[in-house]
Amino acid sequence: MQFLTFDKPKVEGSVLLVQRWILARLRNRRFFSLGELNSAIGLLLFDLNQRPFKKLPGCRRSAFEQLDAMALQPLPATRFAISRWKTARVSVDYHVEFDAHYYSVPHRLVGSKLDVRLTGSLIECFASNQRVACHAVSTVHGGFTTDAEHMPASHRAHREWTPAKLVDWARGIGVSTAAVVSWQLEHRPHPEQGYRACLGLLALVRRYSAPRLEAACTRAMAIRAPMLRSVTNILKCGLDSQPSQIRDSANPVIEHENVRGPGYYH
Repeated sequence: MQFLTFDKPKVEGSVLLVQRWILARLRNRRFFSLGELNSAIGLLLFDLNQRPFKKLPGCRRSAFEQLDAMALQPLPATRFAISRWKTARVSVDYHVEFDAHYYSVPHRLVGSKLDVRLTGSLIECFASNQRVACHAVSTVHGGFTTDAEHMPASHRAHREWTPAKLVDWARGIGVSTAAVVSWQLEHRPHPEQGYRACLGLLALVRRYSAPRLEAACTRAMAIRAPMLRSVTNILKCGLDSQPSQIRDSANPVIEHENVRGPGYYH
Protein backbone atom coordinates (compact mmCIF):
# COMPACT_ATOMS: atom_id res chain seq x y z
CA MET A 1 0.00 0.00 0.00
CA GLN A 2 2.91 2.38 0.69
CA PHE A 3 4.18 1.73 -2.84
CA LEU A 4 0.87 2.77 -4.37
CA THR A 5 0.65 5.84 -2.17
CA PHE A 6 4.21 6.80 -3.09
CA ASP A 7 3.60 6.60 -6.86
CA LYS A 8 0.13 8.16 -6.88
CA PRO A 9 1.36 11.82 -6.98
CA LYS A 10 3.70 10.99 -9.89
CA VAL A 11 0.86 9.49 -11.89
CA GLU A 12 -1.43 12.44 -11.20
CA GLY A 13 1.38 14.82 -12.12
CA SER A 14 1.88 13.07 -15.46
CA VAL A 15 -1.84 13.29 -16.22
CA LEU A 16 -1.78 17.03 -15.44
CA LEU A 17 1.28 17.45 -17.68
CA VAL A 18 -0.47 15.76 -20.63
CA GLN A 19 -3.56 17.88 -20.13
CA ARG A 20 -1.50 21.08 -20.20
CA TRP A 21 0.93 20.35 -23.04
CA ILE A 22 -1.21 18.17 -25.33
CA LEU A 23 -4.95 18.33 -24.69
CA ALA A 24 -5.01 22.06 -23.96
CA ARG A 25 -3.13 22.81 -27.19
CA LEU A 26 -5.61 20.78 -29.22
CA ARG A 27 -8.80 22.04 -27.57
CA ASN A 28 -9.67 24.50 -30.35
CA ARG A 29 -8.89 22.19 -33.27
CA ARG A 30 -11.45 20.06 -35.07
CA PHE A 31 -10.60 16.57 -36.27
CA PHE A 32 -12.52 14.49 -38.79
CA SER A 33 -10.94 11.07 -38.20
CA LEU A 34 -9.25 9.12 -35.45
CA GLY A 35 -6.08 8.86 -37.53
CA GLU A 36 -5.88 12.63 -37.88
CA LEU A 37 -6.28 13.07 -34.12
CA ASN A 38 -3.63 10.45 -33.35
CA SER A 39 -1.17 12.14 -35.70
CA ALA A 40 -1.64 15.48 -33.97
CA ILE A 41 -1.24 13.88 -30.52
CA GLY A 42 1.91 12.05 -31.72
CA LEU A 43 3.61 15.29 -32.75
CA LEU A 44 2.89 16.99 -29.45
CA LEU A 45 3.90 13.88 -27.49
CA PHE A 46 7.26 13.82 -29.26
CA ASP A 47 7.76 17.48 -28.38
CA LEU A 48 6.81 16.83 -24.73
CA ASN A 49 9.21 13.88 -24.36
CA GLN A 50 12.11 15.88 -25.85
CA ARG A 51 11.54 18.85 -23.54
CA PRO A 52 14.56 19.11 -21.10
CA PHE A 53 14.01 18.57 -17.37
CA LYS A 54 14.31 21.70 -15.26
CA LYS A 55 16.12 20.13 -12.28
CA LEU A 56 17.53 16.89 -13.76
CA PRO A 57 19.81 16.18 -16.70
CA GLY A 58 18.26 14.93 -19.92
CA CYS A 59 14.59 14.64 -20.87
CA ARG A 60 11.79 12.14 -20.58
CA ARG A 61 12.91 10.33 -23.74
CA SER A 62 16.48 9.86 -22.53
CA ALA A 63 15.30 8.78 -19.07
CA PHE A 64 13.04 6.16 -20.65
CA GLU A 65 15.86 4.76 -22.79
CA GLN A 66 18.29 4.58 -19.84
CA LEU A 67 15.92 3.21 -17.16
CA ASP A 68 12.83 1.57 -18.63
CA ALA A 69 13.52 0.42 -22.19
CA MET A 70 15.97 -2.32 -21.18
CA ALA A 71 13.50 -3.82 -18.67
CA LEU A 72 10.57 -4.00 -21.07
CA GLN A 73 9.50 -7.34 -22.54
CA PRO A 74 7.87 -7.87 -25.94
CA LEU A 75 4.10 -7.75 -26.12
CA PRO A 76 2.25 -11.11 -26.07
CA ALA A 77 1.71 -12.72 -29.44
CA THR A 78 -2.07 -12.77 -28.83
CA ARG A 79 -4.42 -10.27 -27.27
CA PHE A 80 -5.57 -10.71 -23.69
CA ALA A 81 -8.69 -12.91 -23.72
CA ILE A 82 -11.73 -11.57 -21.89
CA SER A 83 -13.23 -14.48 -19.97
CA ARG A 84 -16.25 -15.39 -17.86
CA TRP A 85 -15.91 -17.61 -14.81
CA LYS A 86 -18.38 -19.83 -13.00
CA THR A 87 -18.19 -22.39 -10.20
CA ALA A 88 -20.10 -25.56 -11.11
CA ARG A 89 -20.62 -28.90 -9.41
CA VAL A 90 -20.11 -32.05 -11.49
CA SER A 91 -23.38 -33.98 -11.73
CA VAL A 92 -23.75 -37.74 -11.58
CA ASP A 93 -23.51 -37.94 -15.38
CA TYR A 94 -20.02 -36.29 -15.18
CA HIS A 95 -21.18 -33.08 -16.91
CA VAL A 96 -21.14 -29.45 -15.78
CA GLU A 97 -23.63 -26.83 -16.93
CA PHE A 98 -22.67 -23.51 -18.52
CA ASP A 99 -25.24 -21.28 -20.27
CA ALA A 100 -27.80 -24.12 -20.34
CA HIS A 101 -25.42 -26.51 -22.12
CA TYR A 102 -23.70 -29.50 -20.54
CA TYR A 103 -20.00 -30.29 -20.95
CA SER A 104 -18.27 -33.49 -19.84
CA VAL A 105 -15.36 -33.77 -17.42
CA PRO A 106 -13.49 -36.90 -16.24
CA HIS A 107 -16.00 -39.11 -14.43
CA ARG A 108 -13.73 -39.38 -11.36
CA LEU A 109 -14.70 -35.76 -10.57
CA VAL A 110 -18.40 -36.50 -9.99
CA GLY A 111 -19.61 -34.42 -7.04
CA SER A 112 -16.63 -32.05 -7.14
CA LYS A 113 -16.78 -28.29 -7.58
CA LEU A 114 -14.91 -26.99 -10.62
CA ASP A 115 -13.99 -23.56 -11.92
CA VAL A 116 -15.33 -23.16 -15.45
CA ARG A 117 -13.98 -20.46 -17.77
CA LEU A 118 -15.52 -19.26 -21.02
CA THR A 119 -13.14 -17.44 -23.39
CA GLY A 120 -14.55 -16.67 -26.82
CA SER A 121 -15.27 -20.06 -28.39
CA LEU A 122 -13.63 -22.21 -25.71
CA ILE A 123 -14.87 -23.76 -22.46
CA GLU A 124 -12.23 -24.83 -19.92
CA CYS A 125 -12.76 -26.67 -16.62
CA PHE A 126 -10.27 -26.46 -13.75
CA ALA A 127 -9.90 -28.61 -10.65
CA SER A 128 -7.39 -27.35 -8.05
CA ASN A 129 -6.04 -24.89 -10.65
CA GLN A 130 -5.35 -27.73 -13.09
CA ARG A 131 -7.22 -27.86 -16.40
CA VAL A 132 -9.13 -31.14 -16.59
CA ALA A 133 -11.38 -30.57 -19.63
CA CYS A 134 -11.63 -28.36 -22.69
CA HIS A 135 -14.48 -28.08 -25.21
CA ALA A 136 -15.63 -25.89 -28.06
CA VAL A 137 -18.53 -23.70 -26.97
CA SER A 138 -21.95 -24.93 -28.05
CA THR A 139 -25.10 -22.80 -28.26
CA VAL A 140 -27.49 -25.79 -28.25
CA HIS A 141 -29.86 -25.12 -25.34
CA GLY A 142 -30.10 -28.23 -23.16
CA GLY A 143 -27.60 -30.13 -25.31
CA PHE A 144 -24.61 -32.27 -24.29
CA THR A 145 -20.98 -32.11 -25.38
CA THR A 146 -19.24 -35.32 -24.31
CA ASP A 147 -15.65 -36.44 -24.70
CA ALA A 148 -15.39 -40.23 -24.89
CA GLU A 149 -12.22 -40.12 -22.77
CA HIS A 150 -14.25 -38.72 -19.87
CA MET A 151 -16.63 -41.69 -19.81
CA PRO A 152 -16.35 -44.70 -17.55
CA ALA A 153 -15.31 -47.81 -19.44
CA SER A 154 -18.87 -49.19 -19.32
CA HIS A 155 -20.28 -46.04 -20.93
CA ARG A 156 -17.67 -46.02 -23.70
CA ALA A 157 -18.73 -49.54 -24.62
CA HIS A 158 -22.31 -48.31 -25.20
CA ARG A 159 -21.26 -45.29 -27.27
CA GLU A 160 -21.31 -47.39 -30.45
CA TRP A 161 -25.08 -47.86 -30.18
CA THR A 162 -27.21 -45.74 -32.51
CA PRO A 163 -31.02 -45.42 -32.64
CA ALA A 164 -31.14 -47.62 -35.75
CA LYS A 165 -29.04 -50.33 -34.10
CA LEU A 166 -31.17 -50.21 -30.95
CA VAL A 167 -34.38 -50.65 -32.96
CA ASP A 168 -32.85 -53.50 -34.98
CA TRP A 169 -31.76 -55.23 -31.77
CA ALA A 170 -35.25 -54.82 -30.29
CA ARG A 171 -36.89 -56.27 -33.40
CA GLY A 172 -34.71 -59.32 -32.92
CA ILE A 173 -36.34 -59.79 -29.50
CA GLY A 174 -39.91 -59.18 -30.61
CA VAL A 175 -42.54 -56.72 -31.77
CA SER A 176 -43.39 -55.46 -28.29
CA THR A 177 -39.74 -54.86 -27.35
CA ALA A 178 -39.29 -52.88 -30.57
CA ALA A 179 -42.39 -50.85 -29.69
CA VAL A 180 -41.00 -50.00 -26.23
CA VAL A 181 -37.62 -49.00 -27.68
CA SER A 182 -39.26 -46.83 -30.36
CA TRP A 183 -41.41 -45.15 -27.71
CA GLN A 184 -38.33 -44.34 -25.61
CA LEU A 185 -36.50 -42.76 -28.56
CA GLU A 186 -39.50 -40.74 -29.74
CA HIS A 187 -41.13 -39.50 -26.53
CA ARG A 188 -38.26 -38.51 -24.25
CA PRO A 189 -37.43 -34.76 -24.01
CA HIS A 190 -33.72 -35.51 -24.48
CA PRO A 191 -32.25 -38.36 -26.59
CA GLU A 192 -29.85 -39.26 -23.75
CA GLN A 193 -32.81 -40.24 -21.56
CA GLY A 194 -34.13 -42.60 -24.23
CA TYR A 195 -30.67 -44.11 -24.69
CA ARG A 196 -30.38 -44.87 -20.98
CA ALA A 197 -33.76 -46.63 -20.98
CA CYS A 198 -32.89 -48.71 -24.07
CA LEU A 199 -29.55 -49.72 -22.60
CA GLY A 200 -31.45 -50.70 -19.47
CA LEU A 201 -33.52 -53.08 -21.59
CA LEU A 202 -30.28 -54.61 -22.83
CA ALA A 203 -29.31 -55.31 -19.24
CA LEU A 204 -32.69 -56.95 -18.59
CA VAL A 205 -32.09 -59.45 -21.38
CA ARG A 206 -28.87 -60.57 -19.72
CA ARG A 207 -30.54 -60.81 -16.31
CA TYR A 208 -33.74 -62.56 -17.40
CA SER A 209 -34.15 -63.75 -21.01
CA ALA A 210 -35.30 -62.53 -24.40
CA PRO A 211 -38.69 -64.33 -24.25
CA ARG A 212 -39.42 -62.93 -20.78
CA LEU A 213 -38.45 -59.41 -21.87
CA GLU A 214 -40.76 -59.64 -24.87
CA ALA A 215 -43.61 -60.84 -22.64
CA ALA A 216 -42.96 -58.02 -20.17
CA CYS A 217 -42.91 -55.44 -22.96
CA THR A 218 -46.18 -56.84 -24.30
CA ARG A 219 -47.78 -56.38 -20.91
CA ALA A 220 -46.26 -52.89 -20.52
CA MET A 221 -47.64 -51.78 -23.90
CA ALA A 222 -51.05 -53.22 -23.02
CA ILE A 223 -51.28 -51.14 -19.85
CA ARG A 224 -49.90 -48.07 -21.66
CA ALA A 225 -46.75 -47.93 -19.53
CA PRO A 226 -43.85 -48.53 -21.94
CA MET A 227 -41.25 -47.26 -19.48
CA LEU A 228 -38.14 -49.08 -18.32
CA ARG A 229 -39.34 -48.97 -14.72
CA SER A 230 -42.64 -50.65 -15.65
CA VAL A 231 -40.93 -53.40 -17.62
CA THR A 232 -38.45 -53.96 -14.78
CA ASN A 233 -41.23 -54.21 -12.19
CA ILE A 234 -43.17 -56.66 -14.35
CA LEU A 235 -40.13 -58.93 -14.57
CA LYS A 236 -39.30 -58.63 -10.86
CA CYS A 237 -42.84 -59.57 -9.85
CA GLY A 238 -43.09 -62.34 -12.44
CA LEU A 239 -46.17 -60.77 -14.03
CA ASP A 240 -44.84 -61.56 -17.50
CA SER A 241 -45.69 -65.24 -16.94
CA GLN A 242 -49.23 -64.58 -15.68
CA PRO A 243 -52.29 -64.28 -17.94
CA SER A 244 -53.27 -60.73 -18.69
CA GLN A 245 -56.32 -59.40 -16.88
CA ILE A 246 -56.94 -56.77 -19.53
CA ARG A 247 -60.23 -57.21 -21.40
CA ASP A 248 -60.03 -58.01 -25.06
CA SER A 249 -62.55 -57.58 -27.88
CA ALA A 250 -64.28 -60.89 -26.97
CA ASN A 251 -65.43 -59.43 -23.65
CA PRO A 252 -67.83 -56.53 -24.16
CA VAL A 253 -67.15 -53.35 -22.24
CA ILE A 254 -70.03 -52.12 -20.10
CA GLU A 255 -70.93 -48.59 -21.11
CA HIS A 256 -72.83 -46.61 -18.53
CA GLU A 257 -72.64 -43.08 -17.19
CA ASN A 258 -71.69 -44.46 -13.76
CA VAL A 259 -68.88 -46.69 -15.10
CA ARG A 260 -65.68 -44.78 -15.61
CA GLY A 261 -63.64 -47.43 -17.36
CA PRO A 262 -59.84 -47.92 -17.36
CA GLY A 263 -59.22 -44.80 -19.46
CA TYR A 264 -60.28 -42.58 -16.55
CA TYR A 265 -57.18 -43.55 -14.54
CA HIS A 266 -54.57 -42.80 -17.22
